Formats: sequence, structure tokens, C-alpha cells
Amino acid sequence: MADADAHYDVEHAPELAGLNLPEKPDGPAAAAMLAAAIGIFVLGLATVLNEVSTGLHDVFERMEMGLGVGPLAGKTILATAAFIVSWLILGLAWRRKNPSLKVWFTISLILGILGALGTFPPIFLAFAGD
Repeated sequence: MADADAHYDVEHAPELAGLNLPEKPDGPAAAAMLAAAIGIFVLGLATVLNEVSTGLHDVFERMEMGLGVGPLAGKTILATAAFIVSWLILGLAWRRKNPSLKVWFTISLILGILGALGTFPPIFLAFAGD
């Protein structure tokens, strides 16, 4: 059985053998992919919660700093912070590891889809208070 932390790219693509490419871990790529999905998910969740809670709506609106975009500024600041923090943490944790890209791609895809759905008006308006 293959070592979970080893790469065997040449077995899957023999044409790579002649290039003498150094082996690099997949961790940084997986970290960036998952962090992006976390950012998207946080944006969708913040969009839904903005409709549910007037208090949170007011917090997001105060974060606009006079830019005239309302609570959108607060939601995007929160999502960007979630992306950056998760990318730093995951990047450091996985910098020398080879997590399963298939597994983390699937998880990232699900988080990204859920986050994107949360930004569509028919979805977030369904949670709006009267």
C-alpha cells in the first residue's frame, strides 16, 4: 500500500518522469481551496443571517464606513477575514502534508455551493423578517 504522504505522479503520468520535477506537497493547494470555500460559505451565511437578525444587519451596516453599500461591506469584510484566517491556519497546518485532494475538493465544492446559494435572493429573502 502506498504511503499516504508520498506522491506517485509518475505512476499516473509517466511522461513526467523525464522532467525530473521535485515532489511538492499538496497541502498548500488544498488549504487555499478549502479556505476559499470557507470564505464563500461565510458570505452566504452572513447574507442569510443579515435577513434574520436586525441587530446583525445593523452591525454589518455600520462596517460600511460611509461607502454607501450598506450591509454588503460588513458581509464581505467578514467573509474576507474568514478566508484569510482559514488560509493562514490551514496553510501552516498542511504546508508539508498531502491531504486527499479529492476529499477536500468535494468538501470545498459543497461549502461553496451552500455559500453561493445563500447569496441568491429567493433563498435569503425566505428568511427575511416581516
